[in-house]
Amino acid sequence: MNGTQTLSRALDILFALAEADGALSVSDIAQKVSIPESSTYRFLQTLEQNGIVERRGKGQIGLGMRILDLARSLSQQVHRELVPLALPVMEELTKETNETSLLFIRSGTNAISIQTIRSKALIQYSAENGRILPLYLGASSKVILAYESEKIIQNVLDKWAPELSEEKLLQELSGIREQGYALTQGEIDPDVFAVGAPVFDSRGILVASLSIAGPKYRFDEKLERLSIEAVLHAAEQVSRKLGKE
Repeated sequence: MNGTQTLSRALDILFALAEADGALSVSDIAQKVSIPESSTYRFLQTLEQNGIVERRGKGQIGLGMRILDLARSLSQQVHRELVPLALPVMEELTKETNETSLLFIRSGTNAISIQTIRSKALIQYSAENGRILPLYLGASSKVILAYESEKIIQNVLDKWAPELSEEKLLQELSGIREQGYALTQGEIDPDVFAVGAPVFDSRGILVASLSIAGPKYRFDEKLERLSIEAVLHAAEQVSRKLGKE
């Protein structure tokens, strides 16, 4: 087996463990990646020595803590690249809609604002960078949750149960995925509307949400149409800058 094949098999094992959302036995791993158990043992020994996988209980293997370091490094890199790419698009979005534009990313079961371009309107929505919102509230958060894994969605439901209706939330998220955007009014701030759309990377994985927010009193049918079109277009622009085809 050459170096490329070895790397490919090792990656197959990591993907199998990631998809399992827990620990697997060596036999399970061997079956999922279609290689002999003896070969699987050798791969796992090397991965374990480097902290990429770890033993969990009798005969069980799971992803190791080193994966968190790699994921954190990748996340920081994406975010460093994301803001400079998104900034001119957000400035144009705010100019076009005359409303505040916001860029949010997921952090656990919350969404956190990493960039804001404030409207120049006399009455405007104001939010500082670093504002944290639960993933089930507001357009900026919900549009992120809609494209997250079932595990993340379940974590949100578990954390905020019982006040959070599972059926209602799942229906909302399905609707967001179907139309490609989220629109909320008064969910976080009573007098504020928001429209948010997803931002994807080159692999089609969601990395952020791009949204606008402003006072509800001027959110008429004309601004609603303009907002949806403008936010969808802006989010697509940022996604393409990140390599999305």
